[in-house]
Amino acid sequence: MFWPDVTVVDACVRRDGRGGSPTSVTDDDPAATDGDRRAVAAVAGTSHAAFLGPWRAPDGGWPVRFFTATAELAGCGHGTVAAQAVRLSRTALSELNDRQRTGGRTFDTVAIRRPAGIEVWFDQGLVTLRHPAPEERAAVVAALGLTADDRHPTDAPRIAAPGAPRMLVPVRDRSALLRVHPHLGRLTAACQRYGLLGCFVYAPPVGDRPGAARMFAPAIGVDEDVANANSTGCLAAHLLDTTGAQTVAIEVEQGDSLGRPASVLASARRGPAGITTRVGGLAVVRDGHRGDN
Repeated sequence: MFWPDVTVVDACVRRDGRGGSPTSVTDDDPAATDGDRRAVAAVAGTSHAAFLGPWRAPDGGWPVRFFTATAELAGCGHGTVAAQAVRLSRTALSELNDRQRTGGRTFDTVAIRRPAGIEVWFDQGLVTLRHPAPEERAAVVAALGLTADDRHPTDAPRIAAPGAPRMLVPVRDRSALLRVHPHLGRLTAACQRYGLLGCFVYAPPVGDRPGAARMFAPAIGVDEDVANANSTGCLAAHLLDTTGAQTVAIEVEQGDSLGRPASVLASARRGPAGITTRVGGLAVVRDGHRGDN
């Protein structure tokens, strides 16, 4: 199936507008099959594709669906940044406050024009955390090929779920992060066995220096993600939980190992229902459409 109007957005670029995760954004076609949708990312040369629904859901949210070449995703953080940047680019507004519906959940979004691009924030919602079972942890760490010297001396792996669960795995520093070369077949098998979206390997923020991370998700067709915004929100929730603070705000640099520098912002707060997060990033729309909002 031919999709005539696909916009490619560099989502979660660095502060100077460099890099970002190339993401396809297009209007959905009710006549398309999910196979058609899976093909869009591959044809456009991006890891993910976002499909904008033509009308609001009954709860006021604009439907957005996300696909990789192999699967539909229940949510996509950098895809949300890309989708909302395109929606703002189609208007003459300087700021668009709206709601998005994805994966059965409706949440608030805001997109703001900035000199370097379009800044987007969205409410990730409640993030649940648990410690992995010993065999679960061992399988993933072994697939990552981490040595004892690379592991973080005090922090430990955690399972975080803003919907789909993923494992957060800390390493000692940025040098250790760059040395990670996972066995993708073993990692795919481990993630499928334990129902994990993937593995977010990170070096925590230190002082005023941002953290750094790499996301491996071969089980959904993404060997390594340029920028994983939802996992950054999960990391903010984990850091809040382990420090006992009421709020945490972080920046996490990603994509350097792929030659596509990216950056994601996230904040977490503790509330009556648990830990909720907000995630943001700067997007550059390469060929934004013009039209009615």
